[in-house]
Amino acid sequence: MTGAARRLYGRVAGLLPSPADWRPARRSPGRDLIAGLTVAVVALPLALAFGVGSGLGAQAGLATAVVAGAIAAVFGGSNLQVSGPTGAMTVVLVPIVHSHGPAGVLAVGLLAGIVLVVLALARIGRYARYMPTPVIEGFTAGIAVVIALQQVPAALGVTGEGERVWQAAGNAVANFARDPHPVPIAMALVVAGVMLLGARWRPAVPFSFLTVVAATLVAEVAGLDVARIGTLPAGLPAPSIGFLDPFLDGGAVTSLLPAALAVAALGALESLLCASVADAMSVGERHDPDRELFGQGLANVVSPLFGGIPATAAIARTAVNVRSGARSRLAALTHAVVLAIIVFSAGGLVGRIPLAALAGVLLATTVRMVEVGSLRAIARSTRGDAAVMILTFAVTVVFDLVTAVAVGVGVAIVLALRAVARSAQIEQVPLETGDHGDEERRLLSEHIVAYRFDGPLFFGAAHRFLLELSEVADVRVVILRMSRVSTIDATGAGVLGDAIRRLEGKGITVLLSGIRPGHDEVLGGLGVAGHLRRDGLVFPDTPAAIDHARTLLGLPSAPPPTPVPAARHPDVPARTV
Repeated sequence: MTGAARRLYGRVAGLLPSPADWRPARRSPGRDLIAGLTVAVVALPLALAFGVGSGLGAQAGLATAVVAGAIAAVFGGSNLQVSGPTGAMTVVLVPIVHSHGPAGVLAVGLLAGIVLVVLALARIGRYARYMPTPVIEGFTAGIAVVIALQQVPAALGVTGEGERVWQAAGNAVANFARDPHPVPIAMALVVAGVMLLGARWRPAVPFSFLTVVAATLVAEVAGLDVARIGTLPAGLPAPSIGFLDPFLDGGAVTSLLPAALAVAALGALESLLCASVADAMSVGERHDPDRELFGQGLANVVSPLFGGIPATAAIARTAVNVRSGARSRLAALTHAVVLAIIVFSAGGLVGRIPLAALAGVLLATTVRMVEVGSLRAIARSTRGDAAVMILTFAVTVVFDLVTAVAVGVGVAIVLALRAVARSAQIEQVPLETGDHGDEERRLLSEHIVAYRFDGPLFFGAAHRFLLELSEVADVRVVILRMSRVSTIDATGAGVLGDAIRRLEGKGITVLLSGIRPGHDEVLGGLGVAGHLRRDGLVFPDTPAAIDHARTLLGLPSAPPPTPVPAARHPDVPARTV
């Protein structure tokens, strides 16, 4: 076996499941089973709604939730993530249905899955961490608006035509004005309202499921004239690759590549972001980004064979999974099995669900997708971050998601480089007492460590220091020295706050020193380190922070510094990130 073959074999072996993946399931399988059942109840109406919203029907949404959900649970890189059809993916799929038909969507999903597997083998997953926060928040808010616009025709009980989603929504409103039908819109608004109010009143109750069931019963008993999902086959279709025939015979498969790349990019981005959210919500969890891409790739290769649409990780369902007490992959796998049972045993009942009720579910989902506090915080941080977020949002709504991400990242890079260029300067800095090697060794012996940040703290470099700070051990106080930070943006400030929370989660006291006035405004606007200010843990310089750290640990004050001859000027030993 050649060296290249051995390396490829090693990479593939590192992406495959191992017995260690299921060790957490042995500790509390009952909690995982209950969490999986809870997620399935929440996922059922969403899978139906996203299937209908994609243009391929409710059956496609259920097939995706079952097949992709199970494969991603086994092969993915996160123990807690739940995968299936998502609103963001339906936004990308609707234009593909219009241009290539349902078979084109299945072919695009398979090609996208292959692309994701290749990205996993190339170890590209680690680079998703460089996505700027304003871009993420901008396209998330844009996706929410697009999904809401997609539901306008179903909520009004009419049809809408138009090349863009906002054009179709406008056409639907015009058709409704000519011949209004109050029942569908009333049903959609009631379902959405109950979901939103219920989530604030009792977050643990699956109101999406309950409202859909109630709307279906009312429609049946009252004989309401509303459009229904329609008859669903009992079970999943037999696996087939017949959907590829029109493209292979005509040599048109290359025309699908741009759409496949867009779907793969969205699937990778959403899955890796969701895995990061799951890590943040849990204790001691850390996902493998390359395995996550591999699992999502396999899920998207197999799902179209059963008539499923492209899938990705779902933040809402993952959050429900974690909050329900999930500890392992068993919960996500259980969710897929429960949905499979529903597909095989209750297809007739599911077919009676009104489309307006599903539209209400998605309308409520879009409202919950938007984090108003995060949008407001980014808008207040810097003008550049606000501009990137607004631009990404506008391009998402007016054009499409992939263009929006490309434009947002491009503008963010230009602004970041501009900030770095402006901050570059040559400044003579006198040697500080705390920079001496004997001082640092004394601090370490007292379980105190000081980190100094040099240069810009922005989206391109922020995660590097977060990973290093996460490895801190056998330390009781950490001093973060900020005086040499040349520039900071919303992503850097957010990651700094995450690092502080992780250190405090380990029982480590965090002190800040030397924050510049301009950076103080960014941190204050995003609410970073506010509790440190209230507790008196922010200091103008490092010596004051060191004295306070010793006071916290009940240690004597530092001895006078030993003069260092100019001819024996030591290297700066402070840890630089």
